[in-house]
Amino acid sequence: MNGIKGMHHVTAITSSAEKNYEFFTYVLGMRLVKKTVNQDDIRTYHLFFADDEGNAGTDMTFFDFPGIPQGAHGTNEIAKTAFRVPSDEALTYWVKRFDRLEVKHEGIKEEFGVKTLSFADFDDQKYQLVSDENNDGVEAGIPWQDGPIPLAYAITGLGPIHVRIANFAYFKEMMEKVLQFKEIDQEEGRHLFEVGEGGNGARVVVEYNTVMPSARQGYGTVHHAAFRVEDRSVLEEWIERMDHFGFRTSGYVNRFYFESLYANVAPQILFEFATDGPGFMGDEPYETLGEKLALPPMLEPQRAQIEQMVRPIDTVRSTKHFEKAYE
Repeated sequence: MNGIKGMHHVTAITSSAEKNYEFFTYVLGMRLVKKTVNQDDIRTYHLFFADDEGNAGTDMTFFDFPGIPQGAHGTNEIAKTAFRVPSDEALTYWVKRFDRLEVKHEGIKEEFGVKTLSFADFDDQKYQLVSDENNDGVEAGIPWQDGPIPLAYAITGLGPIHVRIANFAYFKEMMEKVLQFKEIDQEEGRHLFEVGEGGNGARVVVEYNTVMPSARQGYGTVHHAAFRVEDRSVLEEWIERMDHFGFRTSGYVNRFYFESLYANVAPQILFEFATDGPGFMGDEPYETLGEKLALPPMLEPQRAQIEQMVRPIDTVRSTKHFEKAYE
């Protein structure tokens, strides 16, 4: 069985595609590598923020469903998304940056032997920076070369996702027997799982929590998390495997930028398996990546209709110069 390689992407819901673009571009210094629409709801933007080249394992993506209410954090949810930075020193930089830009954060802490910095955005979406200081395992991505963050401190990809779950015994069995993760550590009611080459890019933190009420999805919450698989042939193996274990799945889905399988693995927990390619570089020039509304070939005939439905968002950066913010 060809296994999961690590994190592929995390998809969340925002109240405002415009504010989301501003936060990820100008505050976090991640590169918008694709401005497209939700292929299942073409009224809705789907923005992909990633590393310099949109490599698998580096992207956080967002839907802005029209009229959706605010979500509520609780148990049975993908509660927090982590991003990798190169060093402990980088976290010190980010504390100063968040203080200056008035981003809510919890200060530098240590979790499972790794220095971390948890923070939230304007929707109370929960994030964390994790230090790669002593990290081994899945290789990091490439920081956005022309972004506002000095390259020594910039975000290089996805770290662990944090899941809260009420039925931990079931979830542990699912992670280990079905998804082939291994539990490698635990502390204070949280359990650390790892897969493949391991390291920050291939981990899931699971918190056993029966105290909080069940989470409610809406803006400010995560929609689903995706794991990397090599290619279509491996994806087919996972389709067969998930069917064998009796999970409700989407079956094969071609998203053009990658190929996918979606599976409901627990109450309100949707996991996706996504191929490493083709990626985001095939339909736009590197220099202007993410600046125009990109549509996969199956939606291109509906371009005029879609452009009337989604409001214009100015995402042009190739004509701008970002001064690196060293403090």
